[in-house]
Parts: sequence; C-alpha cells; structure tokens
Amino acid sequence: MPEYLNIILLTSLAGLCIPIGGLIASIESIRPYWLEKELRHFLIAFGGGILFGAVTTVLVPEGMHNLPSQFIAIAILLLGALSFFFIERQLGIKRRESPQLMGMTLDFVPEAIALGGLVASGSSTALMLALLIGLQNLPEGFNAFRELKEQNKSTKTTLMIMFLLAPLGPLAGLFGYYVLAGHQAMLGAIMLFVSGGILYLIFQDIAPQSKLKKHWGPPLGAVFGYALVLFSNMLIGHR
Repeated sequence: MPEYLNIILLTSLAGLCIPIGGLIASIESIRPYWLEKELRHFLIAFGGGILFGAVTTVLVPEGMHNLPSQFIAIAILLLGALSFFFIERQLGIKRRESPQLMGMTLDFVPEAIALGGLVASGSSTALMLALLIGLQNLPEGFNAFRELKEQNKSTKTTLMIMFLLAPLGPLAGLFGYYVLAGHQAMLGAIMLFVSGGILYLIFQDIAPQSKLKKHWGPPLGAVFGYALVLFSNMLIGHR
C-alpha cells in the first residue's frame, strides 16, 4: 500500500474513534446516573493515562532523538505547555466548560501531523502512535459528547460536530508526510511541542475532572490507560 494511503487509513480510523466515543455516550438507557458519574470519570482518567503514556513512550523519546540538543528539546517542551495555556485562556475553555473537546482537538491535530512525519521517515513507532491516537480519541470523544450535551446542544448537533473533527486527522497526517519528510528536527520539535501541551492539559483539565469522591475507579483508570500504552509498546518493540 502506498504510504500516503496508509496515512489516510490510519488517521481516518483514529479520527473515527471521536464520533464512535460520542455514539457510545449517547446511549442514555444504560443506567444514566452510573454513565454520568462512574463511567465518565473512569474514561476521563483512562484517556489521561493513554495521553501520558503516549508522551512518555513515543512522543518525547522520538522527539528528543530527532533534535541535536537536549536543552533545545526541553525549551520546546516548555514552549508547548505555555502555548496550550495561552490558547486555553484566549478561547475561554473553562468558561465554556468544554476542555475535553478542545483538548482533544489540540492534541489530535499535531499528533496526526507527527504521525505523517513518522511514516515519511520510516519510523517503526508510526503504527504505535496511530494506535494510541485512536485509543485516546475514544474516551475523549465520549467525554466531549457529555460536555457538549451539558451545554444543551442536541444529540444530532453534538455528533455532527464530532464527525466534522474526524477528517482533520487525514489532512494533518498528509501535511506531516509531505512537509516533514526529510526534516527530522522539525518533526522532533512538533512532537515535543505537543508533548508539553498534552502534559499541561492532563494536569490542568483532565486530572481534576477525573476525581470522584470515595471512588477508586478514576485513578485505576489512569493506571490501566498507562499500562495499556506500555503493553502496546512492548508488542510493537517485539515485532
């Protein structure tokens, strides 16, 4: 299969996990209170664990490998965190109470760009990153649906928004493939930049949302998510 078709396929599947998560969340007949309180908090933490795992096992190691200096790598990581902080403040995410939706978009697009660049460079971690993007989009799509519904948006409108986000993946992936091919330092910079942003979002929005008094599911969800990333990394590493 040509590489560009491979990118379209991988990013499309990862992007479709967003509305799939929303469709699952739209099923109100499955114990609504449990769905809202227990499962939602577990999935928020599970998605946070996957994001943290993606940062520590793929994005940061690959990004630092592609840059000539660790000091530059750290500076770019911090710049990413500061940039996501600025974007969040400017867009008023907290006021609109939709950090999951915005956070999902902010990490999905640059991750897809990085995926395209990894395919272009022949990296063995491209498949791993595609898997992680899809895995994180599923719980993020679930939680983003619930957030949008809390803003009194209809189910049809909410799912339409989520389906419109899915094509961003192939577009970003193809951009990374054609623009970043042969530019390893730029690819590494993007991966570290988005890593800083993801870490900011995890501790600013995702982790606080996952907390639920007198329940142990959310912290276990974060551990399960991170363990899943480690397991996936082991499988890819032994191929």
